[in-house]
Amino acid sequence: MGGQSFDSGSAINHSRMPSRIAQIRKVCSHPEVYDPCDDSFALVDALLADRSNLLEHEPKICMEIGCGSGYVITSLALMLGKESPGSFYIATDVNPDAVATTQKTLQAHEVDAEVVTCDIASGLEHRLAGMVDVMVVNPPYVPTPEDEVGGDGITAAWAGGIDGRTVIDRILPVADNLLSDKGWLYMVTLTTNNPSQICLKMKEWGYASRIIVQRSTEEESLHIIKFWRDFPSSRSLPRPGSGHLGVKGSLLSQLSRLQFWGSGSGSS
Repeated sequence: MGGQSFDSGSAINHSRMPSRIAQIRKVCSHPEVYDPCDDSFALVDALLADRSNLLEHEPKICMEIGCGSGYVITSLALMLGKESPGSFYIATDVNPDAVATTQKTLQAHEVDAEVVTCDIASGLEHRLAGMVDVMVVNPPYVPTPEDEVGGDGITAAWAGGIDGRTVIDRILPVADNLLSDKGWLYMVTLTTNNPSQICLKMKEWGYASRIIVQRSTEEESLHIIKFWRDFPSSRSLPRPGSGHLGVKGSLLSQLSRLQFWGSGSGSS
């Protein structure tokens, strides 16, 4: 693990903002926990790119589902920092080793957060329903056989089932339940996850969306997508079947201009 794997073509130079992200040398590691890699860095870059909006947003509760090493939730807390003193941070992971590692990473950066061992947000959904203002998710998105999904070790960090969508499709309704009226969701997706279909599903639930970061690596093409409720009352809208909301300026309006949706080539 280390900063060497960071994509040199990213829009954000981490070395210029050492106080606003978790320092790799302080990110704890464990053989059964996913280390920060290109997808982690892309997600943090998306948050950095949207930092001014996040500060203006004044989130009360920020949550990460699938915290792994703790790199992302720690970075989010550091980049908001003293300019968002009222923010509370919570992170979950199904892997107990990931929870322990995240706690160590948070402590190394002197960040306070609640870290919970659970499947997605099991046991927290009633407590946090409609309260999360910012949610960040780097889900298990790698296409794998279904029988590899749902383990409690490091496999849980990447095994995504058919088209890498099995866990993503479980997370989306949980996110819809937990997000506040002003809630924002930042999610990592892979081209093979069919992100346009994900956005269409979220549109049916009242969400607009746009790409914050696109990044191609030697092995994959990543898209960090931001979702937000199209208007506050969308929390009361029925689930799929409504499909009547406009999504002005959303990711869906970009589809005709982004070749990767149709080709799956992942060029950026």
